Amino acid sequence: MSSSNSIFSITVLPGKNKNGNIENFTEILLSPGDVLSIVGPTGSGKTALINDIEVLAQGDTVTGRTILVNGQTPADELIRDPSMKPIAMITQNTKCLADLTVREFLEMHLRSRKIKDLSLIEKTVATANKFTGEKIRADMRICSLSGGQTRSLFIADAVIISNTPIILLDELENAGIFKEKVIEELRSLQKTTIFVTHDPYVALLTDRRIVMENGTVKCILEPGNREKEILLKISEMDKELSEFRERIRDGELLSDKEYTKKPAAECVPI
Repeated sequence: MSSSNSIFSITVLPGKNKNGNIENFTEILLSPGDVLSIVGPTGSGKTALINDIEVLAQGDTVTGRTILVNGQTPADELIRDPSMKPIAMITQNTKCLADLTVREFLEMHLRSRKIKDLSLIEKTVATANKFTGEKIRADMRICSLSGGQTRSLFIADAVIISNTPIILLDELENAGIFKEKVIEELRSLQKTTIFVTHDPYVALLTDRRIVMENGTVKCILEPGNREKEILLKISEMDKELSEFRERIRDGELLSDKEYTKKPAAECVPI
């Protein structure tokens, strides 16, 4: 029997593709600190793969994959008991039905896990603010947060309060958060992290890339240092795009040659 605090490895065993053929890999081994991305066209099976990992599939999903914990069939409590679950998944659907403040939401999560250390609330908010340029306060209501703030809060919540060894993130690039800071933080905490992504920058920041096609794992890439120069170029492009995004939000006009700043006063309300 394994608890969520003693996860040394997660192993993905092959299932079948959409045509019923066995996937062309022996196993995918995930260890603490591993950072992977899952890439591929829309409908290629990326989300199905992280769903299999999230539910610790035992050949009982549509893909037929099996997930092992520490090389063995996971204990039933890891699958059935939310407080023991070793995996946190943050998806694109981050809506909260209750009109709670950030503090109330985090307090509720602490109670559900029988954690009495209320200092984790401020620690979670502080961690979330590392990931977004839009400051989050504990008294803000969840429903008033932007997409970037919400995703940042949920990632921090998974890291600090859930404290799960494995974190799955679906479409991080759409959240408007500091991607490299998220990856840096998760690496430093030795979290096993998997990103489903279409963003080349996120993909190149990860150690391995799982390439999906027709519902199956097509191949697994381990670039090493071979993409170092491309990563540097994409990093600069990403920073420039982020700058443009913020300037457009501020109401500026962008020159097509020298990117000359225009005063926000030119933004006339309609």
